[in-house]
Amino acid sequence: MAFDSGLADRVRNVMLMRGTAFVEKKMFGGLAFMVNGHMCCGIVKSDLMLRLSRETVEASLKQPHTRPMDFTGKVMKTMLYVDSRGIDTEAALERWIALAEKFAGNGV
Repeated sequence: MAFDSGLADRVRNVMLMRGTAFVEKKMFGGLAFMVNGHMCCGIVKSDLMLRLSRETVEASLKQPHTRPMDFTGKVMKTMLYVDSRGIDTEAALERWIALAEKFAGNGV
């Protein structure tokens, strides 16, 4: 499965601008960004994938252009997809990444 390399570049740029130390790994048929040894966010096809707390996922699902991650056919309660319309600006992308970085940075 391919992932959007342009979105990968955008995610890298946001994380570098924020001063976040990260490692990239291919997983979920896409690309994941690891922070503190934990998955923070990633890209599957053209969607941004985020790892967040259950509470943040529940609240975020009320926002447009989001959906639960059900990669395995079962909803993952701490994972969320944001489609390209939800990250069409750098400010929107940065907001989503900041949420995931905060969760990963807390040593989940």
